[in-house]
Amino acid sequence: MKNILKILLFIPILFSYGQKIGEIAPEKHATIFPANAWGMDIMFSDGGFGAGTFLRKEFSPTIKGFVDISFAESKNDREFEYFDYYGNSIVIGKENRVFLIPLNFGIHYRIFKKELTDNLRPYLAVGVGPTLAISTPYREEFFSSFKYARFHLAAGGYIGFGADFGLSKNNLVGLSMRYSYTKFITEGVEHMTNSIKTEVSAFYIILNIGLMY
Repeated sequence: MKNILKILLFIPILFSYGQKIGEIAPEKHATIFPANAWGMDIMFSDGGFGAGTFLRKEFSPTIKGFVDISFAESKNDREFEYFDYYGNSIVIGKENRVFLIPLNFGIHYRIFKKELTDNLRPYLAVGVGPTLAISTPYREEFFSSFKYARFHLAAGGYIGFGADFGLSKNNLVGLSMRYSYTKFITEGVEHMTNSIKTEVSAFYIILNIGLMY
């Protein structure tokens, strides 16, 4: 009987302690990341590989400004590449190799900030700016063809979306996708023989790697 009384007396204490354990934990504060970031872009598209660099600056918890510059090859939709017996790449009717060097200024707008944890930070992106295009004759060897390079001025930009991953406050890793459009101000470019294009577009998948500071 004494043991039962002890248990009955102990139950309110246990219940009170259990209530403290079961209390809702205080809301975790949002992670504060450094306001600036610098890094490089590794780009993949139908035109092949490309590379670039970027600089970002945070203006508010949801808005960042950026500037980026990249170098990538542009190809015509009609290009069909095949290889001869000796492994040489051949594109019938190709007149020039065309490379684009866009310089873009724009903003990132972070989305779902309240709905997602900080280890996944998706955003929308838009950028505009000038582009320098370089065309080199396809009939020449790749590197020696730059002796005959021609330069073309253009303007354009892109829209896209992406996300940064992880909780590191030093290293930046992200993945993004963008659709870019370029309109030539001077004469267009001739990818294929007798086919001058005054505008080009491309879709890119980009791996972003950098540092935050």
